[in-house]
Amino acid sequence: MADSCVFCKIIKGEIPCHKIYEDENTISFLDINPIAEGHALVIPKTHATLVEDLNNDNISSIFETTQNISKKLRETLGKPSTTIAIHNGKEAGQEIPHVHVHIIPRDAVDGGGAIHNIMSEPYQTDNEKLQKLADRISI
Repeated sequence: MADSCVFCKIIKGEIPCHKIYEDENTISFLDINPIAEGHALVIPKTHATLVEDLNNDNISSIFETTQNISKKLRETLGKPSTTIAIHNGKEAGQEIPHVHVHIIPRDAVDGGGAIHNIMSEPYQTDNEKLQKLADRISI
């Protein structure tokens, strides 16, 4: 754990949170600056800044917890959907350098829109450019 990390301090109990779930690998709590009722975070207990820094067990645990919290939020709040998002790095909007998943309960009238709304100008491409990029990044 990182000594100066806010989320690591929450995990250690040094900073209070509104915890809704905890297991040996993850913890979930309500966001203190929610954009919707029930806006929750899921974090690994292992400190890592980027998703790529986590091992497969951490990744599995995070998404199992995310799945369970998303279902519970939808059922409890009567919302048909959730937006699940990860800001993976500072330039992607990550404010706390510890991997965390946002789970935001959603309905048809909340005005939030789709993930494509986060960019002011959409990336312009075509099938040829997409295929060249897919060829470059294929694993």
